[in-house]
Amino acid sequence: MMPFPQTLFDQVIAGLPLFDDLSEEAVDRLTVSGFGRGLLTAAIRARLRKAGFADMGVLALATPIDLMAVRKIGPVRVDAIRVHVLGELARFIPGVRAAHDKDATDRRRLDRLRALPVGWPPLDGALTERFGTAGLTWADLALMRHKEAAQVLGISTADLDGIASALVRTLVPDTPRAMPAAALHGDDAAQDARATRAYTELLRERDREWDEAAPERGTKQARAT
Repeated sequence: MMPFPQTLFDQVIAGLPLFDDLSEEAVDRLTVSGFGRGLLTAAIRARLRKAGFADMGVLALATPIDLMAVRKIGPVRVDAIRVHVLGELARFIPGVRAAHDKDATDRRRLDRLRALPVGWPPLDGALTERFGTAGLTWADLALMRHKEAAQVLGISTADLDGIASALVRTLVPDTPRAMPAAALHGDDAAQDARATRAYTELLRERDREWDEAAPERGTKQARAT
């Protein structure tokens, strides 16, 4: 279950990918690496695959909302997935931790919100006038607690949810986000399903090989999780 957001910004970033501004090459490198070594437990990896999150490339472009729709995945495990993927990126991209850790990503998103003109997204005239005279930026508003932001704007929680959705659409990266395989449909569905099963089996076999190569480490992590 998605936890209730403490701030409007919490609500916004829950609908954004774990990582912004990754190059296609970086995502491709993550994809061929599967899940890497030591990602949570074998049972959780199986749940992720079943939901269509077949590798770290898909995980990097997934949103917290996407991931928390998977059973047994909550905020703590979303953070663990992010840290794991960032560690893999650090293996082949110098300086990636400073540019793409959670704090740096949040700062970039807040900077983008500060750059939005007051009165965007379009609201009714009275609300736009009220927000403009408040002298706030969208970043200021986003950092308020959810209830406080609704009070400042004089709107309902439902209306505030609409503003959050508009901000998500504004901040979403230009690069199209990969959708989980389970959500894809088309004329070639049967062929795609066969390819997905084959690819999943390949990744599962890679996981088994890595787990066998480091049995003690895998056991400790499974117990800790």
